[in-house]
Amino acid sequence: MKKKLVALGMASVMAASLAACGSSSGSSTAASTSAADDTAAQEQTAAPAADTQAAETTESTAEGSNLSASLTLWTYPVGSWGDSATVDSLISDFNAKYPGISVTVEYLDYTNGDDQVNTAIEGGQAPDLVLEGPERLVANWGAKGLMVDLSDLMSEDSASDLYDSIRSACTASDGKVYEYPLCMVAHCMAINRNMFEKADALQYLDEETHTWNSTEDFLKAVQAVYDSGQTDVAAVYCAGQGGDQGTRALVNNMYGGTFTNADHTAYTVSSDENNKALADLYAQDGINFDASLVGGDEINLFRQGVLAMSLCWNASQQNNTDNNDAGLTNDGDTILPMSFPTSSGDAKLCGGIWGFGIFDNGDENKIAAAKTFIDFMCNDETEASKAVLAAGFFPVHQNMGNVYVGTDTADTMQMFTDYFMPKMGDYYQVTPGWAEARTAWWNMLQSIGTGSDIPTETANFDTTANAALAAATS
Repeated sequence: MKKKLVALGMASVMAASLAACGSSSGSSTAASTSAADDTAAQEQTAAPAADTQAAETTESTAEGSNLSASLTLWTYPVGSWGDSATVDSLISDFNAKYPGISVTVEYLDYTNGDDQVNTAIEGGQAPDLVLEGPERLVANWGAKGLMVDLSDLMSEDSASDLYDSIRSACTASDGKVYEYPLCMVAHCMAINRNMFEKADALQYLDEETHTWNSTEDFLKAVQAVYDSGQTDVAAVYCAGQGGDQGTRALVNNMYGGTFTNADHTAYTVSSDENNKALADLYAQDGINFDASLVGGDEINLFRQGVLAMSLCWNASQQNNTDNNDAGLTNDGDTILPMSFPTSSGDAKLCGGIWGFGIFDNGDENKIAAAKTFIDFMCNDETEASKAVLAAGFFPVHQNMGNVYVGTDTADTMQMFTDYFMPKMGDYYQVTPGWAEARTAWWNMLQSIGTGSDIPTETANFDTTANAALAAATS
């Protein structure tokens, strides 16, 4: 069967979309003040820093209250790190201890943020600090030699309880650390439980464990919802890279395919497993390849009841209360988070890791001040919990424990801790050539959505992505 690209009522898509799925939030600048996939990656320990380097950092941190610098922080919308009031409060705490370091904040989105950063780099005006993930800080800007090595921070006692896999994801192949991590999450999908119940489709999943019985039952469930009259069940959104962790996880999990090899030296999308998954999705009633949507748009349509499921979900989305109580659609239907369907029963979820990196602008005083800021936000006994809570995700420090105890979101966060975080898979987003691979992925989905031959398109993807990998490592 041939399936055309379908635009799912973009007029109804809310202008404001949500964090961590390539969504957009208004870009603005806060006034400078002195008064935004553990088993995610191969486990390896970051190379130890030289003793003198560690000593310099210890001294710098100890004397941080005497530092005087004006820093710029650019933050992607990582939970409430995209909210100026929240970030101003965190910076106010920082300035209470370090009054000589002022911080000006620029709020980025996932639509234009990369262009803004790259333009600033080209103009010699890169920010001092940036909050994002290893795919940008390590695999992109770090690999280009633009970031400061944070191995000294990583060697401190305050970093001793970081998960080894988190260290690995934040560390380049040459042993340099380009991100100091703050928080992490496992991305998943979600369904409108009311729609599934009406369609008698709950029989195809296990509500208690948030899993599908099998890939075959996932497709049966989609068909049942479609037959019940809900013709738009899911969207394979592919207008851009926003939220692409959802489409990647769906395709890879269905029959056990992979996106890269285990040691991150090759892209491996072109496989029988992935080709079958893409063919089944293309043929399935109720699933449309939609070149008008990115992940944030899809979330809005799901919340509005236009779609019966979202592929772009996580704990932060489940706790969102913008248009109704947490865990409910705009109309009050129950949202049930789900792992991705798998034929093996062992779903592997894409993980997200967020933290801070420092652009090397050649000013040692600013670099020392920026390291002080990172240490305060990520390691301070009181402030680190606040910073993680602002993100809405989970701490990367094993010893921090459950920071959500006693909060309104405690039950939801415990559910994700129990059923989703243990399923985090390989953090392949640090594979060289990642930026080009992401573009090739949504271009490939667009071509498949117009009826192009699937094995040809996945082979073209591998050719493009592996060429970028080779160029990045030559």
